[in-house]
Amino acid sequence: MTTRSIMRPTAGLEGDASTPGMVRIPGGTFLMGSDHHYAEERPAHLAQVDPFWMDATAVTNAEFAAFVSATGHVSVAERPLDPAMYPGADAAMLVPGALVFRMTEGPVDTRDMSNWWHWTPGACWHMPEGPGSDLVGREDHPVVQVAFEDAEAYARWAGKDLPTEAEWEFAARGGLDGAEFAWGDALRPAEVDVANTWQGPFPWRNFATDGFEGTCPVRSFAPNGYGLFEVCGNVWEWTTDWWGARHAADPTKPCCAPDNPRGPAMEGSFDPAQAAIRIPRRVVKGGSFLCAPSYCRRYRPAARHAQMVDTGMSHIGFRCIRRDTPQTRGDIVP
Repeated sequence: MTTRSIMRPTAGLEGDASTPGMVRIPGGTFLMGSDHHYAEERPAHLAQVDPFWMDATAVTNAEFAAFVSATGHVSVAERPLDPAMYPGADAAMLVPGALVFRMTEGPVDTRDMSNWWHWTPGACWHMPEGPGSDLVGREDHPVVQVAFEDAEAYARWAGKDLPTEAEWEFAARGGLDGAEFAWGDALRPAEVDVANTWQGPFPWRNFATDGFEGTCPVRSFAPNGYGLFEVCGNVWEWTTDWWGARHAADPTKPCCAPDNPRGPAMEGSFDPAQAAIRIPRRVVKGGSFLCAPSYCRRYRPAARHAQMVDTGMSHIGFRCIRRDTPQTRGDIVP
């Protein structure tokens, strides 16, 4: 496999024996969010993060399998469901499983995600499309169908943490502060695909001009300026921040930029459209192979989405970080 030569690392430093597979993120003040895209990305505001190390790639199926083998971890998607947590749900669906994407046969109402997302009993990280699927030939693809708890458990086992939204976004920008994408301001510079996204009318026709209909192996595309591969596109990635419908207001002075912000309180993260289901939501970042110009332009560092912590999906994974000085605020303690 040959990595596309669109951008090479300019600031990231490869890890040594203590940080294998990680790159150095220098930290600094940056413009977080965007005033030019989706409402939840507003307002664009200054934020400050300390230096840290970050996995150069999303955690792969092979890496997650090693974790499961070493610890016996049973993923959230493989555990029985508590009916009390899902009032009104069909009892036949209250079995271990996860949400699986299925391409539709033709155009559908894109306001209704149930047209392409299907609760699939038995779907989990090692059977990502459900019973009968496996990981053969996908050992170096990002692990998917992992809930937040699964990602957190892996990070703890590896002696790492999950990133805050600010840490993730700073790293994804790769030093290109204010650029629309992780690689610059053009989605397809020189008419070349530089990320694993959806090409064609979503969700019924994918021309796959980037070479992939689903997830791709890590390191398939050139890294961003800090040396991070597929930081946008391929799979969404978990962060530790609770979801909020908007960012906090921009500080009135540059000197007052939030220092290592970690988002709002959990209480505001619940989905108001599903008031009876009290499952909090975290921020996921980066977009995925399902993001398309015709439907979801979220293959950008500023983009963000809410995800219930208990739900695995076939386009959500994660990568880890290691901080120089462990933070001691709330649930980001290692």
